[in-house]
Order: sequence, then structure tokens, then C-alpha cells
Amino acid sequence: MKKSISVSCLILAAVVGMGASEPSCNSPQSSDEVQRQQQETILQEGTAQVGMPAIKNFRERKLMKDILELRDQTGLVTYTYLFSDMRGCLVPFGNTVGYPLPYATQFTNPEKLIFSNSSLTLPQADPNGLFSPASAEGTWTLMKDPHGTNTGVVYSEPRLIVMPFKADEASICSRQ
Repeated sequence: MKKSISVSCLILAAVVGMGASEPSCNSPQSSDEVQRQQQETILQEGTAQVGMPAIKNFRERKLMKDILELRDQTGLVTYTYLFSDMRGCLVPFGNTVGYPLPYATQFTNPEKLIFSNSSLTLPQADPNGLFSPASAEGTWTLMKDPHGTNTGVVYSEPRLIVMPFKADEASICSRQ
């Protein structure tokens, strides 16, 4: 009986030890853990010596708020251009509705928490059941049909320049 209780205690101790976030006294620390601790020590010293920036006006935060609100306007018409590296000018791509979305933009949180007492997360599907990439070069754009009044979704790989106004004529490529 005592032997089975001792074995049970050892198993329980092993299971509890496996779930602990810190390595046990008997197991050597990994090089990643040693570097993480050293980095934390360095950052604490840097913070103690330098402190935080004396941000008083929050200009960039205000600009970000303005940009988000402007992007949210109904009926926002934009003009999209491709930049021609060869000629150093803009090539008209078309009139667009709002601003394009990078392909990697996700509608839902890309990860879901598995255990609330740890930081273990797993990828989570978008509402369409697909798993979007963490990054991608493509862009989705809602463009106006140049030959009518309809709009359609256009996918493009080149990097775009999108403006809420037409580009200056001098920056647009001539049709030579």
C-alpha cells in the first residue's frame, strides 16, 4: 500500500513538474532560456537608465485615429496607381472604392488560445474556413469598372499607390 502511494506521489510530482513554466532545479536551462533572462536583465538596465520617452502631444496617435476615421467614410473614392520602376512614374491602375486590403488581412483573430493558463495558441480559420497567411504580397482592391458603373474585386501582386485624389499629371507615365 505504501509502495503504491509512493509511486502515485512520484507520478503526480512528475506531472505537476511538466506543467511548470520554470525548469526544475535538476534540469539544465536551454540556451534560449538563458538568453531570454540575459536580454531581460539588459532591457531592465536600459529602462532604468533611459526611462520612457516624454510623449506629450500624442501626435502620431491622433494621426492614426484620423486616418482610421477617414478610411471608414462611406462612398470614399480613391485612385490607384502602379509605380513604374523602369520609368520612375505612376501608371494609372483605375478608380477604386476605399483603400485596398493587403491579402494577409484577416477578419478574425488568426490564433486561438488553447489553455488559459499558458500561452499555447493554434492557428484559427477565417470565416470562410481558410487559414490566411501571416504575410503576403498581394492586394485586394474594390475597383470601379472603367466602362460602366459597376465595381468588382481585383487581386494584384504589384505594390500599389492609392490616393484620395488624382496624381499630379507630371508624375503619370506618358503613353509612349
